Amino acid sequence: MSITLYIIVFIFGLCVGSFLNCFVYRLETGKPFAKARSLCPKCHHKLGVLDLIPTVSFLILRRKCRYCKKKIAWQYLLVEIFTGIIFLLIFNSSTSSPQVFQISIFQFSNLGYLLVVSSLLIIIFLYDLKHYIIPDRIIFPAVGLAALYRIINYETLLSALVAGAAAAGFFFLIWFVSKGKWMGFGDVKLAFFMGLFLGFPKILVALFLAFFLGSLIGVLLIIFGKKKLKSEVPFGPFLIAGTLLAFFWGPFLIKWYISLITL
Repeated sequence: MSITLYIIVFIFGLCVGSFLNCFVYRLETGKPFAKARSLCPKCHHKLGVLDLIPTVSFLILRRKCRYCKKKIAWQYLLVEIFTGIIFLLIFNSSTSSPQVFQISIFQFSNLGYLLVVSSLLIIIFLYDLKHYIIPDRIIFPAVGLAALYRIINYETLLSALVAGAAAAGFFFLIWFVSKGKWMGFGDVKLAFFMGLFLGFPKILVALFLAFFLGSLIGVLLIIFGKKKLKSEVPFGPFLIAGTLLAFFWGPFLIKWYISLITL
């Protein structure tokens, strides 16, 4: 039963990932989500059911549109698989039992909260990576959900608010001093969410990992000629990567770091 449930969670993640790809496309083009049919972004042909099976359609069609035969971006496959993996990790970390009927109401609500938040973060990741913008219509609901969660679990509210304010204040200082050249104001809002969501000390782990990954990828892009020293690189994706890594493995990384400095 547990293996079957994990497979169901993964498939559900694939389906949500497909939805997130569609949502980002509609967000980019300004098309209404509820009314419009799914179209090929190249030839704008309406897609049928067989064209929209998460991951399966991508592989069967060999990364080509059935109608215009143009290549489909790898983004669609990668986002679906990544979302499925994230959903599996969240399910595994937020439930004490692999049996669906043994999951408590608290665990179920916590699971729903984490799945929604992770979906919003994936949207921000994609949109900022492609357009260098963190959309307010996504980050504000994420902040609202994190704040509501902390209010309900009021024991952690104060520490989360302090963590959010400190992280946002740090990024605001960078944004203010550089007049927006080193950091966008969207990163300030995202940092506030990170503090609310992660709390202390996980926020420190997330920020360290974000700067480390940002520096590492930036250097590699310069070495391989993809970017120049003064080229702009969106920092939101690194902040989100740091957030997810800190959420899943923050305590382990903290213990590992402490063991290194106490040797």
